[in-house]
Amino acid sequence: MANTPQAKKRIRRNAKRAEINGARVGRIRTFIKAVESALAVGDKTVAAEALKNAQPELARGVARGVIHKNTASRKFSRLTKRVSALG
Repeated sequence: MANTPQAKKRIRRNAKRAEINGARVGRIRTFIKAVESALAVGDKTVAAEALKNAQPELARGVARGVIHKNTASRKFSRLTKRVSALG
């Protein structure tokens, strides 16, 4: 167990940050799922709109440090490819 005031403070801070970062990652997942559900239905306009909304959310996750830059890039690229493939 932490026995210095600074270590105790870090434990408190880390718990708060983990909660905030978890919420951020969950929000990103929600936006990605919106794109995937539109893809499953096959509606290109809805999927394109959802993708347009998901892109800044992915970028924000990178800026806040909750996801890696390459991970966001890969997810966006794959989703874009799937949306473009819709007829």
